[in-house]
Amino acid sequence: MGASKETEFQTQLLETVESKDVVSLRKCQLRVLTDQDKSKTIDLNRKNTRIGKKEDNDLVLNDNTVSRNHIEIIMNSDFFLLKDLNSTNGAFINDIKVKEAYLTPGDIIKIGNTELEFIAFDEKVSLEPSPNTEFGELVGKSRKMRQIFSLLEKISPSLATIIIEGETGTGKELVAKAIHASSHRKSKPFVVFDCSAVTPTLIESELFGHEKGAFTGAIKQRKGAFEAAYGGTVFLDEIGELSLELQPKLLRALEQREIKRVGSNEKIPLDVRVICATNRDLKQEVEDGNFREDLYYRLSVVKVHLPPLRERPEDIALIIKKFLEHSKFNQLPDGSAKVKVVEDESLKILQRYQWPGNVRELANIIERTVSMAEGDKITASHLSYVFQEIDPLLDSKNQETPNLEVDTSMPFKEAKQKIVENFEKDYLEELLKKYNYNVSKASREAKIDRKHLRNLIKKYNIQVED
Repeated sequence: MGASKETEFQTQLLETVESKDVVSLRKCQLRVLTDQDKSKTIDLNRKNTRIGKKEDNDLVLNDNTVSRNHIEIIMNSDFFLLKDLNSTNGAFINDIKVKEAYLTPGDIIKIGNTELEFIAFDEKVSLEPSPNTEFGELVGKSRKMRQIFSLLEKISPSLATIIIEGETGTGKELVAKAIHASSHRKSKPFVVFDCSAVTPTLIESELFGHEKGAFTGAIKQRKGAFEAAYGGTVFLDEIGELSLELQPKLLRALEQREIKRVGSNEKIPLDVRVICATNRDLKQEVEDGNFREDLYYRLSVVKVHLPPLRERPEDIALIIKKFLEHSKFNQLPDGSAKVKVVEDESLKILQRYQWPGNVRELANIIERTVSMAEGDKITASHLSYVFQEIDPLLDSKNQETPNLEVDTSMPFKEAKQKIVENFEKDYLEELLKKYNYNVSKASREAKIDRKHLRNLIKKYNIQVED
């Protein structure tokens, strides 16, 4: 991808949506609000956009109080920076005079007597599925996955910041690794940082590093995740768990492209691509006041939503094939594969199962099944034993979809949601009962994130011991 095409692509801010074969193309514009040029707009789709009354500007204003070359908007991979070009009357953002400042949707820019609004909006565009059935370590022939592959093929060479959303176990880290491996930064480090796995008091130090003696226990200088990933990619897993107190510091680092270690005033240049992942709906978290809107905007230059495995059962055969060909658990001492075939009846059983733990749970099931297989096939009897071992309540010999009470007086989406909720509630009650209401053990055995499990317990008002 050439530099001009890459720059043009970075302004498109692709975001996947639920419709069948459409993505939402989010564009950024400036719109004039004042009378003399009212409703004039300009798409911010170039590296530099100049605004003034001189005719060679990208946006020409008919305002004598505006300088010939008044301001410039500089676009980078994940932000827009306004710079005043030594104008006579200066530039203001939300009534504050600025020499240069980062823009956020909704900002009102005033130059001379003219007001402009910085806006972002989504535009639906067709996204043709990729002809490829794999991308990096990801595989899938379903339309949803091939649409995602098409998107990843386009965004990987760019510098765009990305949020990957999806349930636990859908393969968000694999997506991040695949993007990095297909980018121009592939020879540089790929650093993973799990925001949910670090004590809140230490997250700042782990992200940005610290100096010796910066706090009790800091016995030597230490680089943080951003510094360790210099030139490469930093993957911030479970970004939704980042505390509100730390979110402004992350935003500042992304905007200013520099960090400071804890206990130091020295500024360290930041040269990393940021990819984030979450199993939360960050838009909803913003509405609930748990996540800063300006940080969400900065991170969601591109948003990729990974579908759960139950929505793409046609991919299961390809995923198993990948496991059997590349996983060490299926290797014999001579390096050949122990299991080579999955019988059709076994595949039907796997495709009918709902996979609350998604691809991670599938990998666990296949590993257990391979360990007990006598020959080179996975049979229905093997799966029956493994499913019963995991949960005696599952009749994996005949996992036909049970007769469900369907209310056709409701809209399809609501009726479907009601059935899903009934399943979730019943599953969780039986699961917790099996493990004596031990939430940690239940989440571990079911391959469900503990925090997600607690949220579901709260949703369905299931009583458990603390």
